[in-house]
Amino acid sequence: MIWVLSLVLIYPSYAINGENKEGKSLIVSGQVKSPEGEIIPFANILVLGTVKGTYTNLDGTFQIYDLEDGEYTIKVSAVGYKSFTKTIQIINGIVRELDLVFEETGVEMPQITIIASKDRVFSRVPGSVTYIDAKEIQTINPLSGNEVLRRSPGVHVVDEEGLGMRVNIGIRGLDPDRSRSVLVLEDGVPVALSPYGEPEMYYTPVMDRMAGVEILKGSGQILFGPQTIGGVINYITANPPQDEEGSIYIQGGQGGFFSGLVNYGNTFGNTGIQTSLLRKKADNIGPTEFDITDFNTKFLFNINENSELGMKLGIYNESSNSTYIGINQVMFDRGGADDFLRLAPDDRLDVRRYSLSFNHQYRFNKNVRLKTIAYGYTTTRNWNRQDFTINNSNTPPSNWTGIVWGDVEIPGGAIYMRNSTGNRNRQFEVAGIEPRLEVDYKVFDLKNELIVGTRYLYERAFEQRVDGTRAGVKSGNLVEDEVRTGYALAAYIQNKVNLSPKLDLNMGLRFENFDYERDIRRRSFPGLGVRDTVLVAGNVINEIIPGFGFNYRPAQTLNVFGGIHKGYAPPRTKDAITSLGDVLDLEAEKSVNYELGLRTEPLKWLFLEATGFVMNFSNQIIPVSESSGGVGFGLVNGGATLNRGVETALVMDLSNLFGFSKTRLIYDINATFLKATFSEDRFQNGVNINGNKTPYAPDWFINSALTLETESGLGLRLVGNFVGSQFGDELNTIQPSVDGRIGIIPSYKVFDAVISYQIKNWNSKFNLSVKNLTDERYIASRRPQGIRVGIPRLITVGYQFTF
Repeated sequence: MIWVLSLVLIYPSYAINGENKEGKSLIVSGQVKSPEGEIIPFANILVLGTVKGTYTNLDGTFQIYDLEDGEYTIKVSAVGYKSFTKTIQIINGIVRELDLVFEETGVEMPQITIIASKDRVFSRVPGSVTYIDAKEIQTINPLSGNEVLRRSPGVHVVDEEGLGMRVNIGIRGLDPDRSRSVLVLEDGVPVALSPYGEPEMYYTPVMDRMAGVEILKGSGQILFGPQTIGGVINYITANPPQDEEGSIYIQGGQGGFFSGLVNYGNTFGNTGIQTSLLRKKADNIGPTEFDITDFNTKFLFNINENSELGMKLGIYNESSNSTYIGINQVMFDRGGADDFLRLAPDDRLDVRRYSLSFNHQYRFNKNVRLKTIAYGYTTTRNWNRQDFTINNSNTPPSNWTGIVWGDVEIPGGAIYMRNSTGNRNRQFEVAGIEPRLEVDYKVFDLKNELIVGTRYLYERAFEQRVDGTRAGVKSGNLVEDEVRTGYALAAYIQNKVNLSPKLDLNMGLRFENFDYERDIRRRSFPGLGVRDTVLVAGNVINEIIPGFGFNYRPAQTLNVFGGIHKGYAPPRTKDAITSLGDVLDLEAEKSVNYELGLRTEPLKWLFLEATGFVMNFSNQIIPVSESSGGVGFGLVNGGATLNRGVETALVMDLSNLFGFSKTRLIYDINATFLKATFSEDRFQNGVNINGNKTPYAPDWFINSALTLETESGLGLRLVGNFVGSQFGDELNTIQPSVDGRIGIIPSYKVFDAVISYQIKNWNSKFNLSVKNLTDERYIASRRPQGIRVGIPRLITVGYQFTF
């Protein structure tokens, strides 16, 4: 189920707030409360063995209609509470009124999430939020995690290799290159290479093993950092269960695709464990082959009645033929014959990541809690990429391998492969600790929730470039060698006050301090060649980041929210200090972000949400890295830009509307319309780009799904993803360049379909998944160095066994 806010929707797993009353008989009603007597809105009420279900209203009440006589089991669940079941007997259509009280949850994993653990319904969240849960992820049956992220309004994800191994996320018109403007977490822990100095997503958590995804775009993101510009994405893994449970999922398909995932969890005395092992590989999906092993395990220790300790260990190993080179425009215009050629078959990317984190919670009393998270991880990213040459005269280089792609008769239309290799080897170390104090208190009889915390983070990057004298070799001449080190200290405070049962206000402030250094030990000097050297330079930046938000509930079916906060992202260390050791006057990326939205359920079968947003940048950093199609250096202070738009979402429970009693039919759509432009005079190649659109910011993008579930176990899902045209450069060049890197990217639409069948007596589920159902041929990206064509139609089959 997806609870989306911010134009986000609450994509319910079952009917939205009960059945339509016209022509129907009320059979079961009641109210759901916590053990302390607090009403629980949006708790999930499910009649097992049927498609009947609903969510509780804001006052905790619920209604279920049209049940035949008989015995039924009702399951009640809500995030942060222990699920339970209750058996009821319906005789002669007699109305049953139930008062349902949650049991104590027992021991919970003491992790930090971006949304309060008992407010996933967002009834009090002051801003746009999306929550995508495990059921929705399984229904999507994603080949790539990008398919899941697109279910959130405002999130534009650009495919690079079609499998999401390196996610490129742009939120509300921000440049998606390597997700630099988005803070990505897993269970509250950063996952970027270096969160401050190099926030690139060369490692992306694998969606297959996730229990949920949180996406926060409002003012609440000032609690996190360092980035507060686009938003915060938190991948959530499953916690140890109180009873034994597990699953085995196997999936296979075209191109040698195979995925096998094993999950197991249980609690033994005072210790809980949750373990997952994923093996995923393919020989030929589009141009890509890969082999991934991903192991994760969580332990939960119940220390005493006031304290819990959680521990998580992760090991990730990937080997793929990922490459920067793409086909040129000449090859694309041939009509498909060259779409998935492996231009540099020896290119190889190896990613290894080891992570360890601890989460501790101590309750001084029911109103005061101290949560502490400590973590460390290392990432090795070694990339072997063959060199190549493109020139207008189509002149082969002296070390040409004899292999040429494209067309030598068209100026610049040939790609000559060189018999040399650049090995870009990087290792990263990150360690951090973050204690957070949460206090519930009253002032003048008004409820307040205070969060105060601090974060200390250490990061170090070791970067080397080794030039090999042949294609595909991993050894050679060391031409670059440097170390980049950073120390970050952040402190934050946020207070939420309940001015009335209908109105909440949030006010927060964060302070950031980042002390960084670049130590260049070997590099190439003009006219001198490669030399050992001692070039060390550093700098310190400080910033104060405020935020304010509100949530107003004038009626039970209407929620109005909004906020304003300062957007901030520090410059990358190797951008702020040149390769000659000069400290540049490179500003941090700054903006003032506004949003105002509402979510409402005017009818029992209809949910709507809409959010307007403005992101006013005084300085937006325009990527010039190789991954963004640049040359790795140059102007990075992009100047003022203005992003504004509207996110909308709609969910229709058609089974409720048309009175289906044994079938659930849901249609949902989220659509984002935006305009992201340069907003001050700036000249590039003699052209003033003021008013031009920023690269990779389509005017609109839409994700829509039709979902069918039947009591017999049959499930159908049809998804459509629509992306408007976008420009590949700041000059908004329409005519494509011969090398394929510049030019308009036409709009495209992609449909996916999933058919599933569940046999409950066997604890089994089968599925058939078709990605790119119509075999649409489209340009997904012109980055990093040429055109990437979206993957063609791909068919997979899968089987899941649960116990």
